[in-house]
Amino acid sequence: MDRSQTSSDIELLTEIAIAYYRDEITQEEIANKFGISRIKVGRLLKRAKEEGIVEINVRYHPIFSTQLEQQLLSRFPISRALIALDHPDEESQRNQVGTLVANYLSTTLRDNMIVTVGQGRNVAVVADSGGAVPEKDCRFICGIGGTHRPGDSINADHISRRLAKKFGGTSETLYAPAYVENNELKQAFMKNGTIKETLDRARKADIALIGIGDMNEDSYMVKLGWFTPREIVDASLNQGVIGDIAGYDFFNAQGQHVDTVMNDRVIGLSIDELRKIPCVIAIASESSKAMAIMGALRTGVIDIIATSASNVRTILKMSQ
Repeated sequence: MDRSQTSSDIELLTEIAIAYYRDEITQEEIANKFGISRIKVGRLLKRAKEEGIVEINVRYHPIFSTQLEQQLLSRFPISRALIALDHPDEESQRNQVGTLVANYLSTTLRDNMIVTVGQGRNVAVVADSGGAVPEKDCRFICGIGGTHRPGDSINADHISRRLAKKFGGTSETLYAPAYVENNELKQAFMKNGTIKETLDRARKADIALIGIGDMNEDSYMVKLGWFTPREIVDASLNQGVIGDIAGYDFFNAQGQHVDTVMNDRVIGLSIDELRKIPCVIAIASESSKAMAIMGALRTGVIDIIATSASNVRTILKMSQ
């Protein structure tokens, strides 16, 4: 709020905002009451929003969300869709979707459950979403190794630790890199007892939290160095890849697996291993990911999708 404003300015803005938004008095009636023009009332109401005196939250009616969800369930092999309100910027959209997932976990988690945790910004927001949650004696286990590139806060290990703190549980680190240079190195890591035991426990999870990626030259995978921009373009244009599940299992628009340069280089749970986990929650909030979400839904791996209403509408149109 602008410090140059006097307390009387703030009081006037607040009084007019209460009259209009709470008491539902018309702008013309407010103008007559305060002896000002109707145009000035409109300007003052706008200022009240700009100064943070008024915050407007628009929520979809449950019937609206239910209708979208039912249409999605009728076309894809999923059990639930967590659909968030549309927001113009990616960060707000991500927060809305992440909060829905966090709320779902609050009502679903039970003591002694195991949650396998993936990587990425959308999964990270679940751990960072606000609001108090009931403590659950759960174990959060990394489903993929880590990296030392930019974005440590969205590594599976960091997310797993924050989820454990949020829900009062414990976390388990996968002491391995997320990706290696070739399959021989991967097999060497997989023989390590500590790594093997952690992945074995992750495979037995009750719930998996994973992200969905799209083929974008500015994607997280390019920033990590897993792909070059040229490899992204090649996979997309020449191989028909439209997205990935959990960071490295790539698929086309029909949800079919596509071989890429990342094959057999990632230390983590594969798409087939995720398929055996009872409840796989996939999270993707960005509007650029509608095509990738559709392909991911067609893989049959996902049980619950968490995304925006606009993405759901786009997916429904594309899948007609």
